[in-house]
Amino acid sequence: MKIIGIIPARMAASRFPGKPLKLIKGKPMIEHVFERAKMYKKWSTLSVATCDKEIEKFSKSKNYKCIMTSKQHTRCLDRVFEASNKLKEKPNNNDIIVCVQGDEPLLYPKMIKAVVDPLIKNKKISSTVLAMDIIHYSQFINPDIVKIVHDLEGKVLFTSRSPIPYSKKLLKTMNAKRIGGIFAFRYFFLKKYFNLKPSPLEINESCDINRICDNGGGIYAASVKYRPYFSVDTIADLRLVNKSMSNDVLWKKYNF
Repeated sequence: MKIIGIIPARMAASRFPGKPLKLIKGKPMIEHVFERAKMYKKWSTLSVATCDKEIEKFSKSKNYKCIMTSKQHTRCLDRVFEASNKLKEKPNNNDIIVCVQGDEPLLYPKMIKAVVDPLIKNKKISSTVLAMDIIHYSQFINPDIVKIVHDLEGKVLFTSRSPIPYSKKLLKTMNAKRIGGIFAFRYFFLKKYFNLKPSPLEINESCDINRICDNGGGIYAASVKYRPYFSVDTIADLRLVNKSMSNDVLWKKYNF
């Protein structure tokens, strides 16, 4: 069984155009993501997937594997599926495809392990998404942060940019969680996802995972405890990551 990592990135992000190549501590964001992702030791292969020549050029300058994809994709998982089919060694049905979004410069290898391990240990699980505890009210109400609700077995019910589950205050007993931009799929399940039409919840919430929730479900939350972890959706997020990176342990390992 192969474990295949794909980092989707594009320059035309609606909220922050050009963000994959924006600098964080002097290095483009996509470099932070790749260098941190490759610290996970079980990859069969790790590649960038993009439709932009600028990102391809940078990837080649760093000797990162890079797969060119269609410009038509608006969802990262659609891009990941196309890229998985362009690998020299085609994935088998039960191979694990991991999407590490290109705007997660503070990811840790343990987060990748968290989404991959359930698929290795349990043949009945075909898909997972990183789910991190929310401890700050500002994150709970932030529409740029996608919240997640799952059942008692961890199966995701739906995701939303609204604060869910509903509460006037953020309480520990709510078990409030946010999506982290790391997903794992068995190849056959990712193919099933790709062949489904974009769904109402997916479109309304602008979140890929809801395509699965709208079509019978089957994706599970890979829950992790809170740690400083900020996706980059805006210039303000970029500033926050720049500040946080100063105290980051992994940063020191590839800052050369």
